[in-house]
Amino acid sequence: MFHILVVEDNANIRKLMAARLEQEGYVIYQADHGRKALEILDIQHIDLIICDIMMPQMDGYELTQSLREADYTAPILMVTAKESFEDKKKGFQLGSDDYMVKPINLNELVLRVAALLRRARISTERKITMGDIVLDYDTLTVTTKDTVHELPKKEFYLLFKLLSYPKQIFTRQHLLDEIWGMDTDVDERTVDSHIKKLRKKFEYLEEFKIMTIRGLGYKAEKKI
Repeated sequence: MFHILVVEDNANIRKLMAARLEQEGYVIYQADHGRKALEILDIQHIDLIICDIMMPQMDGYELTQSLREADYTAPILMVTAKESFEDKKKGFQLGSDDYMVKPINLNELVLRVAALLRRARISTERKITMGDIVLDYDTLTVTTKDTVHELPKKEFYLLFKLLSYPKQIFTRQHLLDEIWGMDTDVDERTVDSHIKKLRKKFEYLEEFKIMTIRGLGYKAEKKI
């Protein structure tokens, strides 16, 4: 069960977000400014933080920066009325993982939270081993008995995602949202192109295969 911290000085907005996320089964903690958030983080494991930017005592920028400087790796989703490109750029540069502009759609918030948590799970597992095959998330490599393949980031993330959940079917849109981000300008053909490249590189391996599910998307099957 995932624990989420909502940091927002507007009590009504904070309670609405908390209630909607609780409907999805998340355990929610609430803070009205950054300093209160740090107090909660000192005593409670948190899997993801949602934070406003403009808050008293410690704003969202300061909170994000202090957490990243302390090597805190949990995903941070900024939710704010500040919508300029420079505001977004600053948030990402300080270490946020995603950014939503108020007024927010609570259903979209749920989708973004789920995507961030899935990506965090992939990044913490780090390696997948299948017989003589090793996928190493830190080096973006696929090591076979005779060869080390260094993959481009998106290709590796796509393969790692599929092999993290063998036999689970993922739609093209799902993979696009998770690997390329929900705000990306690329379309579903990009997923097809990357799958084609992966198949060409690893068609000689028996340990796994990437299967096309007609009308739905893709899944991976491990042979070992």
